[in-house]
Amino acid sequence: MSTTICQVMGFLVSSLGVAGCIMSTAMDMWSTQDLYDNPVTAVFQYQGLWRSCVRQSSGFTECRPYFTILGLPAMFQAVRALMIVGIVLGILGLFVCIFALKCIRIGNMEDSAKANMTLTSGIMFIVAGLCAITGVSVFANMLVTNFWMSTANMYQGMQNVQNRYTFGSALFVGWVAGGLALVGGIMMCLACRGMVPEESRYKAVSYNASGRNISYKTGPYKVGSGYEPETKTRKGPGYEEAPRSEDGGRSYPSKYDYV
Repeated sequence: MSTTICQVMGFLVSSLGVAGCIMSTAMDMWSTQDLYDNPVTAVFQYQGLWRSCVRQSSGFTECRPYFTILGLPAMFQAVRALMIVGIVLGILGLFVCIFALKCIRIGNMEDSAKANMTLTSGIMFIVAGLCAITGVSVFANMLVTNFWMSTANMYQGMQNVQNRYTFGSALFVGWVAGGLALVGGIMMCLACRGMVPEESRYKAVSYNASGRNISYKTGPYKVGSGYEPETKTRKGPGYEEAPRSEDGGRSYPSKYDYV
């Protein structure tokens, strides 16, 4: 029962993580304009992985997608690739995990096959979570570097500098989603250990005799001294056993009996 609960909980947690990764990748607020020095502004800018947006004080928002790929920084493209790989692996892991659930019986699928599928889906969730966490962390590192460079230029008296950007809400969603996918994958791997049948863990080979089982019964072995009379007598025609005496001994014929 505990194995089933662990597997179902891992599936639910991983599903939330994969959904969070998709939501984070599609969000536009990966980086938002820093309003620390200028809290009142007519234009507010924020950027995502696929487009940049401008929101005016009147409430009108205009977004423009990135029409170029080669013109983007290499680290920016790496973040895109990591998030896409994490989403693809997460979706594949969900499909595998659905068929691997112990509470769902499909045909004559054995428990060992379900255990292997559970382990496979768990590894996929772990890799997807690591990809999401890595991609978000790389983008956050880019923001921190650009932020301090912009701050240094402002203190040096350079007024015509680009706007500073800080962390957006999509980064926090991505971190949480990656952590959920990672935890769900670990739970699936733990559930795999409880699904392996006992006979497959310790396989013993028994050898049986191909022929019929023959039992030999041994009795006590008696060693003769050579002076004891033989117990077996030969019976044949013309041979008569001598009568026994009253004292229980054998009576042998005397010489007068032959006269």
